[in-house]
Amino acid sequence: MNVVLSVPGKFHTFDLARELHSRHALKAIFTGYPRFKLDNERLPDDKIHTWPWVQGSYMAMPKRHWLGARLVREWEWLAKTTLDAHVARQMPECDVFVGLSGSALRSGQQARSRGAKYVCDRGSSHIRLQDTLLREESQRWGIAFEGIDPRVIEREEAEYAEADRITVPSSFSVRSFVQAGVPAHKLSMLPYGVNLDMFKPTGTPAAHRFDVLYVGGMNLNKGIPYLLEAYRMLEHPLKSLTLAGVPSLQFIERMKAHRLWPDDIRLLGHVPQPELKELMSRSHAMVLPSVQDGFGMVLSQAMACGCVVIGSEHTGAQDLFDDGQEGFIVPIRQSQAIAQRLQLLADCPDLRQDMSQKALMRVQSAGGWRDYGQAASNIFQGLLT
Repeated sequence: MNVVLSVPGKFHTFDLARELHSRHALKAIFTGYPRFKLDNERLPDDKIHTWPWVQGSYMAMPKRHWLGARLVREWEWLAKTTLDAHVARQMPECDVFVGLSGSALRSGQQARSRGAKYVCDRGSSHIRLQDTLLREESQRWGIAFEGIDPRVIEREEAEYAEADRITVPSSFSVRSFVQAGVPAHKLSMLPYGVNLDMFKPTGTPAAHRFDVLYVGGMNLNKGIPYLLEAYRMLEHPLKSLTLAGVPSLQFIERMKAHRLWPDDIRLLGHVPQPELKELMSRSHAMVLPSVQDGFGMVLSQAMACGCVVIGSEHTGAQDLFDDGQEGFIVPIRQSQAIAQRLQLLADCPDLRQDMSQKALMRVQSAGGWRDYGQAASNIFQGLLT
């Protein structure tokens, strides 16, 4: 079996590439990343094909928001469509082509015209549900959002129709596609793995404190306002809230306008993975309250560090652990539910320690990216047979 992959950046596709390569099944991986950004990906140079002219220049501009929403939208559109056209022109012979959704319509069609199977890899919910949820959040919190580019929605739905199989990372994502009318037999759930060599306990939380962590970007997907509301309800003499991820001044100003931004919050910006595992290991709880998140990889990363997690029903949490055992699962947009779980963990350190140990055992038994690679290989082989 020969598999070709395509992705505008890196995401989980390079993890899949390494697993396929270890099984002698990787033909090539195409990416919009520049070559120098891929030196540590542990893949042979001849397997990696870069098309960085649009995506690379987009990444190189640190303050893209200065360009205005319309120009940024056009740039993102060009990054996806030019990569797609390049892959369609340069694609080698293969048995299976896997393209990240939104950037693989022409290349998927080209693969099928040659007799290969086309897998649309969608890392989130159905794009129309994503658009609906984000529009609702923008109205609720007064954050500017024009909606997902209609061209992107049309293109993604064309990919869903064209593909022989659509892989999604969680049962939440599967449900969103079925509710949108996509046949269930066309969908395969493929939860992401975790690097167990990287993420492991490196310390323990301080006994006299209660430190809450959030890891991710500041955008409408992530449900951060509900965490801020929950943190305000949490009662503890030495509590803290740390946000690790690229900040957004617009988002912070809106939260201040809603009087939700605490004075004692810690903003760390981007945190490299070696430092992130230290942060997770020393936090009492990590919360991912997303309203729309196909699969929150930070949940499994935190669990691998022994950190108790609280995830919403739209993060893939239900596919990672059992509610009340290795972590807590809450409905979206439910600040009170988050606050109740945080208070329970703060008031019952023995319970938190027990859940921490269970989380470690659960995530270690999953096998990390190795099991993800095997599950993906099984899906691809099934399409061929």
